[in-house]
Amino acid sequence: MRHLAATPLALVRAAHPLPSLTVTAVATGMAAVSGRESGELVTVAAAVLAGQLSVGWLNDLVDAPRDARVGRVDKPVATGELSRRVVFVGVLVSALAAVALSLSSGVLAAAAHLTALGFAWAYDLGVKSSALSVLPYAVSFGLLPAFVVLGLPGAPLPPAWLVLAAASLGCAAHFTNVLPDLDDDLATGVRGLPHRMGAAASHAAAASLILAASVLLVLGPPGAVSGVGLAALPAAVLILAVGLAVGRRPGSPAAFRAVLLVALIDVALLLTAGTQLE
Repeated sequence: MRHLAATPLALVRAAHPLPSLTVTAVATGMAAVSGRESGELVTVAAAVLAGQLSVGWLNDLVDAPRDARVGRVDKPVATGELSRRVVFVGVLVSALAAVALSLSSGVLAAAAHLTALGFAWAYDLGVKSSALSVLPYAVSFGLLPAFVVLGLPGAPLPPAWLVLAAASLGCAAHFTNVLPDLDDDLATGVRGLPHRMGAAASHAAAASLILAASVLLVLGPPGAVSGVGLAALPAAVLILAVGLAVGRRPGSPAAFRAVLLVALIDVALLLTAGTQLE
C-alpha cells in the first residue's frame, strides 16, 4: 500500500512538473486573452498539459541509465523508485490524450500542437545529444501560439513576430535549462549545442535570444508601442547587461538569474500580446 501511495508522487516528480505547468499556464493564458470561451480554455490546458507530461516522462525514461550513472537521486526512474513500465504506460496514455484533446481545437491547430510534440519527443529520443539540440525547442515553442491562434474561429494564421518571439524564448530556455547539468551531461556522452559551445558562450546565447524575444514582443505588434513595452525593453537590456557583467565571476549565478528574470518579463509581454494574436 505504501508503494502504491508513493507512485503518483513519483510520477509527478518524473514529469518535470515546473516546466510542464509553466508551458501549460502560458498556453492557457494566451488562449484566455485571445477570446477563447471557458470550455475551450479547459481543453487547451488539458491538451498542452497532457503533451507536456508525455515529454517529461519520456525524457526521464530515456535518460534513466545516464541519470543512474551520475547518481541523480532526484530522478525516480533512475533510482528504481518508479517502474519503467509504469512510466512507459504514462507516456502512451498522455500522448494519446494530447492527440484527442488537441483535435477539439480543429485539425490545423491539432497539427500544429502535434508537430510541436513530435519535435519535443525527438529531442528526448536523441536530438538532445546532437548539434541540432536547440531545434526542437525553437519549433515546439514557436508552434505553441500557432496552436492557440489556429483554434480561433476561421483558423487565422498567427503573426510572424509572435511565432519568432516564442521560438526565441524556447531556444533561450534550452540553453538555460542545460547549463546547470553541463558537467553531468558531458560525463555521460550528451553533447548538444550548449555543450559544444561551452558555459560562457551559452550564457551569452541565452541572453541574446531573450533580448531578441523582448524586442519582437515590444515592437512586433501593430500600432504604437505601449507604455509597458517602452519600460520593458530598456529594463531587459539593463538586467541582462548587469547580469552578464557580474556573472563573469567563477561560480556566479548572476547571468543565469538575469536571463530568468527577463524571461518572466517576456512571458508577461507574451500574454499581453494575446489581444493582437490575429
